[in-house]
Amino acid sequence: MTVQQSLFDIPPKEPSFGGRTFEPKLDEKRLTGQLGAVRDLMKDGRWRTLRTIAVSVRGSEAGISARLRDLRKAQFGACKVERRRAGDPRSGIWEYRMTK
Repeated sequence: MTVQQSLFDIPPKEPSFGGRTFEPKLDEKRLTGQLGAVRDLMKDGRWRTLRTIAVSVRGSEAGISARLRDLRKAQFGACKVERRRAGDPRSGIWEYRMTK
């Protein structure tokens, strides 16, 4: 009997971050570690704000937002990351969760 792995259990293959300011020698290890920390935290499917995620993985809200976008990309697992408004809809605060 073959057991199929979940997308949450398959690490991304040689992640490659991009952008004009990305310097692999300076940024690759840090961003890869942060991506793994966000994935590990979010794989339980619970809703969390950027602030909650940032505090949990010791990152900035801007960095966490970028990692959530990365998780949606094919090279980082093509995870489904959903968002919804949190609390008062006029507050501008969003919650995120990762699902299969």
